[in-house]
Amino acid sequence: MSDFRLIKALLKEPVDCTPVWMMRQAGRYLPEYRELRATVDGFMGLCQNPELACEVTLQPLRRFDLDAAILFSDILTIPDAMGLGLYFENNEGPKFKNPVRTEADVKKLFVPDPSKELNYVIETVRKIKKELSHKTPLIGFAGSPWTIATYMIEGGSTKSFSIIKKMMYQSPELLHQVLSVLAKSVAVYLNAQIEAGVDTVMIFDTWGGVLTPETYELFSLNYMKQIVDELKKTHDGRRIPNILFTKQASQWLEVMASSGCDALGVDWTIDIGEARARVGNQVALQGNLDPAVLNASPEVIRESVKTILESFGDHPGHVFNLGHGITPDIPFENVKVMVDAVHEFSHGGK
Repeated sequence: MSDFRLIKALLKEPVDCTPVWMMRQAGRYLPEYRELRATVDGFMGLCQNPELACEVTLQPLRRFDLDAAILFSDILTIPDAMGLGLYFENNEGPKFKNPVRTEADVKKLFVPDPSKELNYVIETVRKIKKELSHKTPLIGFAGSPWTIATYMIEGGSTKSFSIIKKMMYQSPELLHQVLSVLAKSVAVYLNAQIEAGVDTVMIFDTWGGVLTPETYELFSLNYMKQIVDELKKTHDGRRIPNILFTKQASQWLEVMASSGCDALGVDWTIDIGEARARVGNQVALQGNLDPAVLNASPEVIRESVKTILESFGDHPGHVFNLGHGITPDIPFENVKVMVDAVHEFSHGGK
């Protein structure tokens, strides 16, 4: 049984107050991150240096009373390890030199070995765990197969998803082959993170919300279910809960809750009380302050936090978070206002 507030909440156990952390909490909104980032050549240069990735992971914990650290890494480490030539261009996001478009491209895909191609991530996990010294839980993560595939097939970021959707409708079996390799890769990768010491794992399905109800179940949720089935549920006698997060997917909460996961992340497009009413005690819920609220005055931030906590109610199974990642324009001082308000106004469920 864990003493960590976060793990207890994810397992729907009573806690003294609601735990809080933020998606993208290690990153560009912090001046110390920007200072460190300027010393490294390229974003992946930061991710692939265990010492620096560990430092970035710990930076927000020094400023704020957060209930978790999240591994500093990227959802595209897996396709990068597959040799697709990941690179980043200024203000254009990630790109791949070798996008996956043909049957020949798909045949070249393989499941990366975490002890080889992704060993820098595993080393980072070990370093962070040593630094945390059992005082704060560590969240590991990966992208969902569908979300990773959008970058691999489109060749980078996209607003239309036209290339992957063309494959989905014209050559569905080819896309299923891509997603199958990715599901195996994510499961192996997350299990390696668990063995290295993370206390919980999260699957980020950033782009599942661009699908129809039918294609979401078939091409996104189906593969996340496969991963959940393969995940280690315990390690060293500790229960390791898992979290699924699909952005803009509140219309599918019930089917997501039946996936076998322990918790669902929800974005700000649904009232969290309504979300809880729909899923009941089936899963814990994580969310769901609009990140833009952190640009407001301290009074507005505190009131917004209070509204979410009151909407969820006095039940176990809530982890406070933003509805998506914190943005670089947020005044970092406002994060403290939010974190402190969560602990002040919450009771953690009975």
